[in-house]
Amino acid sequence: MSVTAEQVIFWIFAVPLVVTACGVVVSRNPVYAAMNLVAAFFFMAGIYILLVAHLVAFMQILVYAGAVMVLFLFVIMLLSLDEHVVMKEQHRAIQIIGALGVVMLVAVIASAIADVNGGAPAVLSPEFGTVKAVGKVLFTQYLLPFEVTSILLLAAIVGAVVVAKERI
Repeated sequence: MSVTAEQVIFWIFAVPLVVTACGVVVSRNPVYAAMNLVAAFFFMAGIYILLVAHLVAFMQILVYAGAVMVLFLFVIMLLSLDEHVVMKEQHRAIQIIGALGVVMLVAVIASAIADVNGGAPAVLSPEFGTVKAVGKVLFTQYLLPFEVTSILLLAAIVGAVVVAKERI
């Protein structure tokens, strides 16, 4: 079995993606966790490019690494979390729930891989993944979830300002 260039590039993106994702979880400093998340977003965009999903990769960098992470960092800096505010004590129930979530995620991924290996490769239309096709689906079929997400982000910003207003 020979190793292709695509496989090598995949591993170049996948290993740092896993490392930075673990850095998000284990970092005690919220700013370091947010910066690890930005790096993970960039490595994920590289994997999207390998999947020939250039629009998704571009949106990953533009929307998540750009706008959403700036919002997260703004909220973190606005709240100015100190070491005594961050919970130092880990609760056992939360750890068990997290472990169960990981087990369920691995089970879902394993079943998805089993389904993919058993079927024939899908034939995609030439319009698949274009800006026009994504926009059409986003603003017709998924308009309600799109708008609910924007309202949720607005509520998060307003909530952060209200919480931080007492300190300003």
